Amino acid sequence: MNLGQFLLVLRARWLIAVVTLVVCVALAGGISLVLPKKYTATATVIVDFKAPDPVTGALLPMLPGYLATQVDIIQSHRVAVKAVKSLKLDQNPALKQQFALATEGRGNVADWVADLVSTGLTVKPSKESSVLDIAYKGADPRFAAALANAFAQAYIDTNLELRVEPARQTAVWFDERAKSLRESLEKAQSKLSEYQREKGFTAADERVDLEMARLSELSLQYSTAQAQAADAISRQRQLSEFLERGANPEALPDVLANQLLQNLKAQLVATEARLQQISSQLGVNHPEVKRLEADIATQREKLRDEIKVVSQGIGNQGKLAQKRETELRNAVSDQKAKLMKMNEGRDELAVLMREVDSAQRAYDVAMQRYTMTTLESQTNQTNVLMLTPAVEPLEPSSPKILLNMLVAAFLGTILGVGLAFVRELLDGRVRSPQGLQELTDMPLIGVLPTASRAKLKRLRWGFGRTHAAPASA
Repeated sequence: MNLGQFLLVLRARWLIAVVTLVVCVALAGGISLVLPKKYTATATVIVDFKAPDPVTGALLPMLPGYLATQVDIIQSHRVAVKAVKSLKLDQNPALKQQFALATEGRGNVADWVADLVSTGLTVKPSKESSVLDIAYKGADPRFAAALANAFAQAYIDTNLELRVEPARQTAVWFDERAKSLRESLEKAQSKLSEYQREKGFTAADERVDLEMARLSELSLQYSTAQAQAADAISRQRQLSEFLERGANPEALPDVLANQLLQNLKAQLVATEARLQQISSQLGVNHPEVKRLEADIATQREKLRDEIKVVSQGIGNQGKLAQKRETELRNAVSDQKAKLMKMNEGRDELAVLMREVDSAQRAYDVAMQRYTMTTLESQTNQTNVLMLTPAVEPLEPSSPKILLNMLVAAFLGTILGVGLAFVRELLDGRVRSPQGLQELTDMPLIGVLPTASRAKLKRLRWGFGRTHAAPASA
Protein backbone atom coordinates (compact mmCIF):
# COMPACT_ATOMS: atom_id res chain seq x y z
CA MET A 1 0.00 0.00 0.00
CA ASN A 2 1.35 3.36 -1.03
CA LEU A 3 0.72 6.75 0.51
CA GLY A 4 -2.13 7.55 -1.84
CA GLN A 5 -4.02 4.38 -0.94
CA PHE A 6 -3.35 5.04 2.74
CA LEU A 7 -4.86 8.52 2.46
CA LEU A 8 -7.86 7.17 0.54
CA VAL A 9 -8.55 4.64 3.28
CA LEU A 10 -8.31 7.34 5.95
CA ARG A 11 -10.60 9.57 3.92
CA ALA A 12 -13.15 6.81 3.60
CA ARG A 13 -12.93 5.60 7.24
CA TRP A 14 -12.22 8.89 9.01
CA LEU A 15 -15.28 8.56 11.19
CA ILE A 16 -13.96 5.38 12.87
CA ALA A 17 -10.59 7.02 13.60
CA VAL A 18 -12.21 10.18 14.98
CA VAL A 19 -14.66 8.30 17.16
CA THR A 20 -11.88 6.12 18.53
CA LEU A 21 -9.74 9.18 19.26
CA VAL A 22 -12.56 10.96 21.03
CA VAL A 23 -13.44 7.90 23.07
CA CYS A 24 -9.80 7.40 24.15
CA VAL A 25 -9.35 11.04 25.11
CA ALA A 26 -12.68 11.03 26.96
CA LEU A 27 -11.81 7.85 28.82
CA ALA A 28 -8.37 9.20 29.76
CA GLY A 29 -9.86 12.44 31.02
CA GLY A 30 -12.62 10.67 32.93
CA ILE A 31 -10.26 8.18 34.53
CA SER A 32 -7.79 10.95 35.41
CA LEU A 33 -10.59 12.88 37.11
CA VAL A 34 -11.77 9.79 38.98
CA LEU A 35 -8.32 8.62 40.15
CA PRO A 36 -7.28 9.81 43.63
CA LYS A 37 -4.71 12.54 43.78
CA LYS A 38 -1.14 11.64 44.72
CA TYR A 39 1.39 14.02 46.23
CA THR A 40 5.16 13.59 45.89
CA ALA A 41 7.53 15.00 48.52
CA THR A 42 11.29 14.92 47.86
CA ALA A 43 14.16 15.06 50.35
CA THR A 44 17.67 15.57 48.98
CA VAL A 45 20.84 14.15 50.54
CA ILE A 46 24.45 14.57 49.46
CA VAL A 47 27.22 12.02 49.72
CA ASP A 48 30.47 13.89 50.38
CA PHE A 49 33.33 11.88 48.89
CA LYS A 50 35.93 14.49 49.85
CA ALA A 51 35.15 14.35 53.56
CA PRO A 52 38.04 12.62 55.38
CA ASP A 53 37.48 9.87 57.91
CA PRO A 54 36.99 11.54 61.32
CA VAL A 55 39.38 9.10 63.04
CA THR A 56 42.02 8.07 60.50
CA GLY A 57 41.86 11.21 58.34
CA ALA A 58 41.93 9.11 55.17
CA LEU A 59 39.78 10.10 52.20
CA LEU A 60 36.94 7.76 51.31
CA PRO A 61 37.56 5.98 47.99
CA MET A 62 35.21 6.79 45.11
CA LEU A 63 34.46 3.28 43.91
CA PRO A 64 32.47 2.52 40.75
CA GLY A 65 28.84 1.90 41.53
CA TYR A 66 29.05 3.63 44.91
CA LEU A 67 25.94 5.75 44.32
CA ALA A 68 24.07 2.72 43.02
CA THR A 69 24.95 0.95 46.25
CA GLN A 70 23.63 3.90 48.23
CA VAL A 71 20.38 3.73 46.27
CA ASP A 72 20.04 0.05 47.15
CA ILE A 73 20.69 0.86 50.81
CA ILE A 74 17.94 3.52 50.82
CA GLN A 75 15.51 1.06 49.22
CA SER A 76 16.49 -1.72 51.64
CA HIS A 77 14.10 -3.22 54.17
CA ARG A 78 16.35 -2.16 57.03
CA VAL A 79 16.00 1.53 56.19
CA ALA A 80 12.25 1.14 55.69
CA VAL A 81 11.84 -0.47 59.12
CA LYS A 82 13.89 2.29 60.72
CA ALA A 83 11.74 4.95 58.99
CA VAL A 84 8.54 3.22 60.13
CA LYS A 85 9.75 3.03 63.72
CA SER A 86 10.89 6.65 63.69
CA LEU A 87 7.32 7.71 62.78
CA LYS A 88 5.83 5.05 65.12
CA LEU A 89 3.69 3.70 62.30
CA ASP A 90 4.01 0.22 63.75
CA GLN A 91 2.03 1.51 66.74
CA ASN A 92 -0.79 2.98 64.65
CA PRO A 93 -4.08 1.21 65.55
CA ALA A 94 -5.47 1.36 62.00
CA LEU A 95 -2.32 -0.16 60.53
CA LYS A 96 -2.29 -2.80 63.25
CA GLN A 97 -5.83 -3.73 62.31
CA GLN A 98 -4.93 -3.92 58.63
CA PHE A 99 -1.93 -6.07 59.52
CA ALA A 100 -4.11 -8.45 61.53
CA LEU A 101 -6.59 -8.77 58.68
CA ALA A 102 -3.93 -9.19 55.99
CA THR A 103 -1.62 -11.63 57.77
CA GLU A 104 -3.87 -13.08 60.47
CA GLY A 105 -1.36 -11.91 63.05
CA ARG A 106 1.65 -13.70 61.57
CA GLY A 107 4.93 -11.87 61.32
CA ASN A 108 5.95 -8.47 62.61
CA VAL A 109 3.93 -5.29 62.28
CA ALA A 110 7.00 -3.12 61.57
CA ASP A 111 8.16 -5.40 58.75
CA TRP A 112 4.69 -5.49 57.20
CA VAL A 113 4.26 -1.71 57.38
CA ALA A 114 7.81 -1.24 56.01
CA ASP A 115 6.97 -3.37 52.97
CA LEU A 116 3.70 -1.45 52.59
CA VAL A 117 5.21 2.04 52.63
CA SER A 118 8.20 1.05 50.47
CA THR A 119 5.92 0.91 47.43
CA GLY A 120 5.69 4.70 47.34
CA LEU A 121 9.46 5.29 47.61
CA THR A 122 11.53 6.42 44.66
CA VAL A 123 15.28 7.14 44.77
CA LYS A 124 16.92 9.00 41.92
CA PRO A 125 20.70 9.59 41.84
CA SER A 126 22.13 12.56 40.01
CA LYS A 127 24.09 11.73 36.88
CA GLU A 128 26.96 14.17 37.37
CA SER A 129 27.00 14.76 41.14
CA SER A 130 26.77 12.93 44.43
CA VAL A 131 23.23 14.13 45.21
CA LEU A 132 20.44 11.63 45.85
CA ASP A 133 16.73 12.55 45.60
CA ILE A 134 14.53 10.55 47.98
CA ALA A 135 10.93 10.97 46.84
CA TYR A 136 7.81 9.54 48.39
CA LYS A 137 4.37 9.55 46.74
CA GLY A 138 1.22 9.34 48.81
CA ALA A 139 -2.37 10.51 49.04
CA ASP A 140 -1.65 12.80 52.01
CA PRO A 141 0.91 15.54 51.28
CA ARG A 142 1.91 15.89 54.93
CA PHE A 143 2.34 12.14 55.30
CA ALA A 144 4.40 12.00 52.08
CA ALA A 145 6.74 14.73 53.34
CA ALA A 146 7.09 13.03 56.72
CA LEU A 147 7.93 9.67 55.13
CA ALA A 148 10.44 11.23 52.70
CA ASN A 149 12.26 12.90 55.60
CA ALA A 150 12.02 9.71 57.66
CA PHE A 151 13.58 7.65 54.87
CA ALA A 152 16.35 10.26 54.43
CA GLN A 153 17.16 10.30 58.14
CA ALA A 154 16.92 6.52 58.37
CA TYR A 155 19.37 6.26 55.48
CA ILE A 156 21.82 8.64 57.22
CA ASP A 157 21.54 6.63 60.45
CA THR A 158 21.93 3.34 58.60
CA ASN A 159 24.95 4.65 56.70
CA LEU A 160 26.54 5.55 60.03
CA GLU A 161 25.67 2.14 61.47
CA LEU A 162 27.18 0.37 58.47
CA ARG A 163 30.44 2.22 59.16
CA VAL A 164 30.32 1.82 62.95
CA GLU A 165 29.20 -1.83 63.23
CA PRO A 166 32.24 -3.34 61.43
CA ALA A 167 34.54 -1.14 63.52
CA ARG A 168 32.71 -2.24 66.66
CA GLN A 169 33.08 -5.91 65.75
CA THR A 170 36.73 -5.34 64.84
CA ALA A 171 37.30 -3.59 68.18
CA VAL A 172 35.86 -6.59 70.03
CA TRP A 173 38.12 -8.94 68.06
CA PHE A 174 41.19 -6.79 68.71
CA ASP A 175 40.28 -6.60 72.40
CA GLU A 176 40.23 -10.38 72.65
CA ARG A 177 43.42 -10.62 70.61
CA ALA A 178 45.12 -7.99 72.79
CA LYS A 179 44.27 -9.99 75.91
CA SER A 180 45.83 -13.09 74.38
CA LEU A 181 48.90 -11.13 73.26
CA ARG A 182 49.22 -9.55 76.70
CA GLU A 183 49.23 -13.01 78.27
CA SER A 184 51.93 -14.10 75.81
CA LEU A 185 53.95 -10.98 76.63
CA GLU A 186 53.67 -11.59 80.37
CA LYS A 187 54.77 -15.20 79.92
CA ALA A 188 57.76 -14.13 77.81
CA GLN A 189 58.76 -11.47 80.34
CA SER A 190 58.35 -13.91 83.23
CA LYS A 191 60.48 -16.48 81.42
CA LEU A 192 63.17 -13.87 80.75
CA SER A 193 63.18 -12.66 84.37
CA GLU A 194 63.38 -16.21 85.70
CA TYR A 195 66.28 -16.97 83.37
CA GLN A 196 68.09 -13.81 84.44
CA ARG A 197 67.64 -14.68 88.11
CA GLU A 198 68.77 -18.25 87.53
CA LYS A 199 71.85 -17.34 85.47
CA GLY A 200 72.63 -14.11 87.30
CA PHE A 201 72.30 -11.92 84.22
CA THR A 202 71.49 -8.30 84.81
CA ALA A 203 73.07 -6.67 81.79
CA ALA A 204 74.41 -9.35 79.50
CA ASP A 205 76.74 -7.10 77.55
CA GLU A 206 78.37 -5.55 80.67
CA ARG A 207 79.01 -8.88 82.33
CA VAL A 208 80.48 -10.40 79.22
CA ASP A 209 82.71 -7.37 78.80
CA LEU A 210 83.94 -7.74 82.37
CA GLU A 211 84.64 -11.43 81.92
CA MET A 212 86.42 -10.71 78.64
CA ALA A 213 88.60 -8.12 80.40
CA ARG A 214 89.36 -10.64 83.12
CA LEU A 215 90.28 -13.25 80.52
CA SER A 216 92.61 -10.75 78.85
CA GLU A 217 94.22 -9.99 82.19
CA LEU A 218 94.62 -13.68 83.04
CA SER A 219 96.06 -14.34 79.59
CA LEU A 220 98.59 -11.55 80.12
CA GLN A 221 99.51 -12.91 83.55
CA TYR A 222 99.77 -16.39 82.11
CA SER A 223 102.09 -15.18 79.39
CA THR A 224 104.22 -13.44 82.01
CA ALA A 225 104.20 -16.55 84.19
CA GLN A 226 105.25 -18.66 81.22
CA ALA A 227 108.21 -16.36 80.60
CA GLN A 228 109.12 -16.35 84.29
CA ALA A 229 108.82 -20.14 84.50
CA ALA A 230 110.99 -20.55 81.42
CA ASP A 231 113.57 -18.17 82.92
CA ALA A 232 113.50 -19.99 86.28
CA ILE A 233 113.87 -23.35 84.60
CA SER A 234 116.79 -22.00 82.56
CA ARG A 235 118.52 -20.69 85.70
CA GLN A 236 117.87 -23.96 87.52
CA ARG A 237 119.27 -25.91 84.61
CA GLN A 238 122.30 -23.63 84.50
CA LEU A 239 122.86 -24.19 88.25
CA SER A 240 122.63 -27.94 87.81
CA GLU A 241 125.13 -27.82 84.94
CA PHE A 242 127.54 -25.74 87.08
CA LEU A 243 127.28 -28.18 89.92
CA GLU A 244 127.71 -31.21 87.65
CA ARG A 245 130.88 -29.72 86.17
CA GLY A 246 132.19 -28.98 89.65
CA ALA A 247 132.47 -25.30 88.80
CA ASN A 248 132.41 -22.63 91.45
CA PRO A 249 128.83 -21.54 92.10
CA GLU A 250 130.09 -18.05 92.73
CA ALA A 251 130.35 -17.58 89.00
CA LEU A 252 126.63 -18.07 88.56
CA PRO A 253 124.81 -15.03 87.17
CA ASP A 254 122.34 -15.09 90.05
CA VAL A 255 125.21 -15.13 92.54
CA LEU A 256 127.01 -12.39 90.71
CA ALA A 257 123.80 -10.37 90.59
CA ASN A 258 123.09 -10.87 94.31
CA GLN A 259 124.09 -7.69 96.14
CA LEU A 260 124.32 -9.41 99.54
CA LEU A 261 126.74 -12.01 98.22
CA GLN A 262 128.80 -9.33 96.55
CA ASN A 263 128.93 -7.43 99.83
CA LEU A 264 129.94 -10.59 101.70
CA LYS A 265 132.64 -11.29 99.13
CA ALA A 266 133.87 -7.74 99.39
CA GLN A 267 134.05 -8.02 103.18
CA LEU A 268 135.84 -11.36 102.87
CA VAL A 269 138.39 -9.91 100.47
CA ALA A 270 138.95 -6.93 102.76
CA THR A 271 139.35 -9.14 105.79
CA GLU A 272 141.84 -11.42 103.98
CA ALA A 273 143.85 -8.40 102.89
CA ARG A 274 143.99 -7.09 106.44
CA LEU A 275 144.97 -10.54 107.70
CA GLN A 276 147.91 -10.65 105.27
CA GLN A 277 148.99 -7.21 106.33
CA ILE A 278 148.75 -7.87 110.05
CA SER A 279 150.23 -11.37 109.90
CA SER A 280 153.34 -9.99 108.19
CA GLN A 281 153.71 -7.38 110.90
CA LEU A 282 152.60 -9.21 114.05
CA GLY A 283 153.12 -12.82 113.24
CA VAL A 284 150.80 -15.69 112.84
CA ASN A 285 150.28 -16.27 116.53
CA HIS A 286 149.15 -12.79 117.41
CA PRO A 287 145.60 -12.64 118.85
CA GLU A 288 144.53 -10.11 116.26
CA VAL A 289 145.66 -12.48 113.51
CA LYS A 290 143.71 -15.30 115.14
CA ARG A 291 140.65 -13.12 115.40
CA LEU A 292 140.91 -12.15 111.75
CA GLU A 293 141.33 -15.79 110.73
CA ALA A 294 138.19 -16.64 112.76
CA ASP A 295 136.33 -13.79 111.07
CA ILE A 296 137.45 -14.98 107.67
CA ALA A 297 136.24 -18.49 108.43
CA THR A 298 132.93 -17.14 109.61
CA GLN A 299 132.56 -14.93 106.55
CA ARG A 300 133.37 -17.81 104.21
CA GLU A 301 130.81 -20.00 105.99
CA LYS A 302 128.26 -17.27 105.72
CA LEU A 303 129.11 -16.78 102.03
CA ARG A 304 128.70 -20.51 101.37
CA ASP A 305 125.38 -20.49 103.23
CA GLU A 306 124.17 -17.53 101.21
CA ILE A 307 125.31 -19.18 97.99
CA LYS A 308 123.40 -22.29 99.06
CA VAL A 309 120.37 -20.16 99.84
CA VAL A 310 120.60 -18.50 96.44
CA SER A 311 120.92 -21.90 94.77
CA GLN A 312 117.96 -23.21 96.68
CA GLY A 313 116.10 -20.03 95.83
CA ILE A 314 116.74 -20.64 92.15
CA GLY A 315 115.20 -24.10 92.50
CA ASN A 316 112.30 -22.79 94.55
CA GLN A 317 111.69 -19.98 92.08
CA GLY A 318 111.51 -22.50 89.27
CA LYS A 319 109.01 -24.60 91.16
CA LEU A 320 106.99 -21.56 92.12
CA ALA A 321 107.10 -20.26 88.56
CA GLN A 322 105.92 -23.60 87.23
CA LYS A 323 103.19 -23.74 89.84
CA ARG A 324 102.14 -20.19 89.04
CA GLU A 325 102.13 -21.05 85.34
CA THR A 326 99.97 -24.11 85.97
CA GLU A 327 97.57 -22.12 88.12
CA LEU A 328 97.27 -19.37 85.54
CA ARG A 329 96.85 -21.89 82.73
CA ASN A 330 94.01 -23.52 84.64
CA ALA A 331 92.53 -20.11 85.43
CA VAL A 332 92.65 -19.13 81.75
CA SER A 333 91.02 -22.43 80.79
CA ASP A 334 88.32 -21.95 83.43
CA GLN A 335 87.74 -18.37 82.29
CA LYS A 336 87.43 -19.48 78.68
CA ALA A 337 84.96 -22.19 79.68
CA LYS A 338 83.04 -19.63 81.72
CA LEU A 339 82.96 -17.26 78.77
CA MET A 340 81.78 -20.00 76.46
CA LYS A 341 79.02 -20.84 78.90
CA MET A 342 78.17 -17.17 79.24
CA ASN A 343 78.04 -16.85 75.46
CA GLU A 344 75.66 -19.77 75.32
CA GLY A 345 73.62 -18.16 78.06
CA ARG A 346 73.79 -14.84 76.27
CA ASP A 347 72.52 -16.44 73.08
CA GLU A 348 69.62 -17.99 74.95
CA LEU A 349 69.06 -14.68 76.70
CA ALA A 350 69.04 -12.92 73.34
CA VAL A 351 66.43 -15.40 72.09
CA LEU A 352 64.28 -14.73 75.16
CA MET A 353 64.73 -10.98 74.73
CA ARG A 354 63.73 -11.22 71.07
CA GLU A 355 60.64 -13.18 72.11
CA VAL A 356 59.78 -10.43 74.57
CA ASP A 357 60.37 -7.73 71.93
CA SER A 358 58.27 -9.59 69.38
CA ALA A 359 55.46 -10.10 71.87
CA GLN A 360 55.69 -6.44 72.87
CA ARG A 361 55.48 -5.25 69.26
CA ALA A 362 52.51 -7.52 68.52
CA TYR A 363 50.77 -6.31 71.66
CA ASP A 364 51.48 -2.66 70.82
CA VAL A 365 50.13 -3.08 67.28
CA ALA A 366 47.01 -4.83 68.57
CA MET A 367 46.42 -2.12 71.17
CA GLN A 368 46.93 0.59 68.55
CA ARG A 369 44.41 -1.04 66.24
CA TYR A 370 42.05 -1.62 69.17
CA THR A 371 42.24 2.06 70.11
CA MET A 372 41.69 3.12 66.49
CA THR A 373 38.72 0.81 65.92
CA THR A 374 37.23 1.79 69.28
CA LEU A 375 37.33 5.42 68.25
CA GLU A 376 35.82 4.51 64.87
CA SER A 377 33.02 2.56 66.59
CA GLN A 378 32.19 5.59 68.74
CA THR A 379 32.08 8.14 65.93
CA ASN A 380 28.77 9.89 65.19
CA GLN A 381 29.83 11.51 61.94
CA THR A 382 29.07 10.30 58.45
CA ASN A 383 29.76 11.47 54.94
CA VAL A 384 26.01 11.68 54.12
CA LEU A 385 24.31 14.98 54.88
CA MET A 386 20.75 16.20 54.49
CA LEU A 387 20.86 18.80 51.72
CA THR A 388 17.17 19.73 51.46
CA PRO A 389 14.44 18.28 53.68
CA ALA A 390 11.11 17.42 52.12
CA VAL A 391 8.30 19.93 52.48
CA GLU A 392 4.56 19.41 52.14
CA PRO A 393 3.73 19.61 48.39
CA LEU A 394 1.01 22.05 47.37
CA GLU A 395 0.12 20.50 44.03
CA PRO A 396 -0.53 16.82 43.32
CA SER A 397 2.02 14.98 41.22
CA SER A 398 -0.60 12.61 39.80
CA PRO A 399 -2.81 12.09 37.97
CA LYS A 400 -1.58 14.52 35.31
CA ILE A 401 -4.73 15.18 33.33
CA LEU A 402 -3.18 17.08 30.43
CA LEU A 403 -0.36 14.59 30.01
CA ASN A 404 -2.77 11.66 30.23
CA MET A 405 -5.04 13.19 27.61
CA LEU A 406 -2.11 13.87 25.30
CA VAL A 407 -0.95 10.30 25.66
CA ALA A 408 -4.55 9.12 25.14
CA ALA A 409 -4.78 11.27 21.99
CA PHE A 410 -1.61 9.76 20.63
CA LEU A 411 -2.68 6.21 21.45
CA GLY A 412 -6.26 6.92 20.26
CA THR A 413 -4.93 8.15 16.93
CA ILE A 414 -2.91 5.01 16.45
CA LEU A 415 -5.79 2.82 17.58
CA GLY A 416 -8.29 4.69 15.33
CA VAL A 417 -6.06 4.33 12.29
CA GLY A 418 -5.63 0.65 13.10
CA LEU A 419 -9.37 0.10 13.43
CA ALA A 420 -9.97 1.96 10.16
CA PHE A 421 -7.61 -0.31 8.32
CA VAL A 422 -9.11 -3.39 9.96
CA ARG A 423 -12.56 -2.26 8.82
CA GLU A 424 -11.17 -1.61 5.34
CA LEU A 425 -9.71 -5.07 5.16
CA LEU A 426 -13.02 -6.59 6.19
CA ASP A 427 -14.97 -4.48 3.65
CA GLY A 428 -12.67 -5.13 0.67
CA ARG A 429 -13.58 -2.09 -1.46
CA VAL A 430 -11.43 -0.75 -4.28
CA ARG A 431 -10.46 2.84 -3.63
CA SER A 432 -8.26 3.62 -6.62
CA PRO A 433 -7.41 2.48 -10.18
CA GLN A 434 -4.10 1.18 -8.92
CA GLY A 435 -5.96 -0.94 -6.34
CA LEU A 436 -8.19 -2.36 -9.05
CA GLN A 437 -5.27 -3.13 -11.29
CA GLU A 438 -3.43 -4.84 -8.41
CA LEU A 439 -6.55 -6.78 -7.49
CA THR A 440 -7.45 -8.04 -11.02
CA ASP A 441 -3.93 -8.15 -12.43
CA MET A 442 -5.35 -6.81 -15.72
CA PRO A 443 -4.37 -3.79 -17.78
CA LEU A 444 -6.30 -0.57 -17.07
CA ILE A 445 -8.27 0.76 -20.11
CA GLY A 446 -9.65 3.97 -18.69
CA VAL A 447 -10.95 5.79 -15.64
CA LEU A 448 -14.43 7.35 -15.41
CA PRO A 449 -14.58 10.79 -13.89
CA THR A 450 -15.66 10.83 -10.31
CA ALA A 451 -19.05 12.48 -9.76
CA SER A 452 -19.67 14.66 -6.80
CA ARG A 453 -21.98 13.54 -4.00
CA ALA A 454 -24.70 16.14 -5.03
CA LYS A 455 -24.66 15.05 -8.64
CA LEU A 456 -25.03 11.42 -7.64
CA LYS A 457 -27.97 12.39 -5.50
CA ARG A 458 -29.67 14.21 -8.38
CA LEU A 459 -29.07 11.30 -10.68
CA ARG A 460 -30.54 8.95 -8.09
CA TRP A 461 -33.69 11.10 -7.79
CA GLY A 462 -34.12 11.45 -11.57
CA PHE A 463 -33.75 7.72 -12.07
CA GLY A 464 -36.48 7.14 -9.53
CA ARG A 465 -38.96 9.49 -11.14
CA THR A 466 -38.41 7.98 -14.62
CA HIS A 467 -39.31 4.53 -13.37
CA ALA A 468 -42.25 5.72 -11.32
CA ALA A 469 -44.18 7.68 -14.10
CA PRO A 470 -45.56 4.74 -16.16
CA ALA A 471 -46.82 3.14 -13.01
CA SER A 472 -48.89 6.17 -12.18
CA ALA A 473 -50.28 6.34 -15.74
